[in-house]
Amino acid sequence: MNPRALIAPLVRPSTCRRGVFLLLGGVLALPYVLLAGTFVQLLTRGEVPRLLVLALVAVAAVIGAVPFFLDGSRALEVAAARALLGVPLPEPATGHPADRETRLRAALWIALHMTVGGAVMFALISALPMALSFIAQQFGIGTQLVARQSWGPLDGRDTGWLTLTGVLMLLGLGYAVAGLGTLAASMAPVLLGPSAGEQLAALAARAARLAERNRLARELHDSVGHALTVATLQAGAARQLLDDDPEFARRALAAIEETSRHAMDDLDHVLGLLRETEDGARAPAGTAPQRTLAQLDRLVADTRAAGLPVEARVDGGLAELPPAVSREGYRIVQEGLTNAARYGRGPVRLRVDVPGEATAPDRAEPADALSGSCRWLEIEVENALGGAARPGRGGRGLDGMRERVLLLGGRITAGPDGGHWRVRVGLPVPREEMR
Repeated sequence: MNPRALIAPLVRPSTCRRGVFLLLGGVLALPYVLLAGTFVQLLTRGEVPRLLVLALVAVAAVIGAVPFFLDGSRALEVAAARALLGVPLPEPATGHPADRETRLRAALWIALHMTVGGAVMFALISALPMALSFIAQQFGIGTQLVARQSWGPLDGRDTGWLTLTGVLMLLGLGYAVAGLGTLAASMAPVLLGPSAGEQLAALAARAARLAERNRLARELHDSVGHALTVATLQAGAARQLLDDDPEFARRALAAIEETSRHAMDDLDHVLGLLRETEDGARAPAGTAPQRTLAQLDRLVADTRAAGLPVEARVDGGLAELPPAVSREGYRIVQEGLTNAARYGRGPVRLRVDVPGEATAPDRAEPADALSGSCRWLEIEVENALGGAARPGRGGRGLDGMRERVLLLGGRITAGPDGGHWRVRVGLPVPREEMR
């Protein structure tokens, strides 16, 4: 057998870290051992009434057992296991109280940690000095102390056997620490791992983060895509009319500057939401406000300035819409105008309808969506096709529109219709959320 393989477990850095973890359990067990020794002395001496001592023992046992079942104790053990045992345990879920099974598993782990750690500490305190003294006497150090003692069949005259015994004791302690540390690392996921409830909470949190990132990706795509489309149209028109109509070229350049500034504000806003601070909290959002249908006039004006005629009709009070519906409605209109500028020909007919009474969309929806407490925001964008009709016109933008509509429980239809491309969207708005 390779001697290096035999020595390897003793010299690994992980063995040292796991040994520290075991000693940490011994340190935690020390107050319990001292308290138990005090009660034993009180019971054996008889100076204090036995009934009173037993009552104190019961109270101390209850108080001493409380830390075993605290969420904070489990969190500390998880942190120690991750740092010293090298076990990739997830952080306990915040805001989700541990269930009884999780608390019992954590209490069992803490009890085992303290018991095994206390045994390792006792072995190091008692056996380690003895083993070192056996080895040291071979080199003439402490021979008088060893010569006056006997250990079973060995005494101070058996220097060779004592040295061999000391080496074996050191190896035994090293292998015991390595083995117990490995066992602790394998048992930590079982006793400290997340419960089923925590796993569900972690999955829900991860799904929420992914949904938020997808929403921000849609925001960035819609905002920057619209800005680039408008800027491209403006730049093309300015290039063609630069010599014949310098004033128009100057207006086009000013529109490009303004559109680009708005796109940079939106980009800063989205990146601010994505950026995280060192403590895990989200950084403050950028300075750009969220676009809503209250800015529909500005959006239409920018699109017209890019050279795309837009015939807009708005029925109802857009200011009465709840923020979530108004934000998504703005992005839907923005993407519809962007697709019209990219793939179609003008003019674009835009209709936004906020009815005053509860209405239903054109096609059947679930019963809860058609309840009398629901109003519907209707959006329609129509323009002439620029070439052969393509069912997938709009690409990711159209997919983003569908995602926005589905998240709000609405409906969307998009496709060619008699030489035109028509997008029709219905977003439900509960009555109680109308301003």
